[in-house]
Amino acid sequence: MEITFLGTSSMIPTKERNHVSLFLNYNGKGFLFDCGEGTQRQMKIAGIPLAKINKIFISHWHGDHVLGLMGVIQSLGALDGDRVLEIYAPKGAKKYFKSMCESIAFDFRVKVKLFEVSSGKVFENDKILVTCASLKHGVPCVGYSFKEKDYRKVLMNQLEKLGVPEGPHIGKLQLGEDIVWKGNKIKFNDCTKLVVGKKFSYVTDTLLVDNCYKLAQDSDLLVCEGTYLSDLKEKAEEYLHMTAEQASLLASKSGVKQLVLTHFSARYKSNEELEKEAKTYFNNVKIAYDFMKVKV
Repeated sequence: MEITFLGTSSMIPTKERNHVSLFLNYNGKGFLFDCGEGTQRQMKIAGIPLAKINKIFISHWHGDHVLGLMGVIQSLGALDGDRVLEIYAPKGAKKYFKSMCESIAFDFRVKVKLFEVSSGKVFENDKILVTCASLKHGVPCVGYSFKEKDYRKVLMNQLEKLGVPEGPHIGKLQLGEDIVWKGNKIKFNDCTKLVVGKKFSYVTDTLLVDNCYKLAQDSDLLVCEGTYLSDLKEKAEEYLHMTAEQASLLASKSGVKQLVLTHFSARYKSNEELEKEAKTYFNNVKIAYDFMKVKV
């Protein structure tokens, strides 16, 4: 799992920070979280092909999180008109998306499937589970949790000692089943180990509410907004945002391993104050910048 930050500003971009978006690469498939203005250009600069986008997860329908959608969809259509693009977004998104499409002369070459989500399971396959929970903002807003499922790793050196070669029977061991090889019973517990899957959580544009903790719980990586410093806490509450200090409190209380702050007010020209405040409750924190990469 690798995260690339494509934009780290909030409502107003700066010379250094684009509107918010991040790209998650998992086993060669790409998942885009939010799609602010200029996202496709940021992907080109980062060397990430648009065709890598598998699904898009939108936190809410404010412009700084969605104004790049039309460009991404149009370019994907030029690349591959047969593809189906799945977009997940909070309730009301279908109405907003329809209005967005009708506002321009738009040639739909890509089939878009838009799913409105509010809580619980968003997407699941044999390797990952994506869930969401509602947050507290001025419009319907959700945060996401991207969880790799636990899996069994076969210890090939142990199998060699038991005289078992590679083959289709390995799949049964991975599923937690014993096998019989040349009359001998091979127990899966003796030649596999359970690997706990990684968890990434994305929380932005919200007050610090209970669902923030539910999403962040036991995350290997929490990406969270740190829009303001605590001296502007009242402003943060007025606009329904979190401070860097609150983000660090969230991480410290949720068993998070690593915290990365993003979505900063354009007023902050330096990372020093943001990082200092973020370490109030949690030490393993980084301040995101455009094109920064983080492995989970």
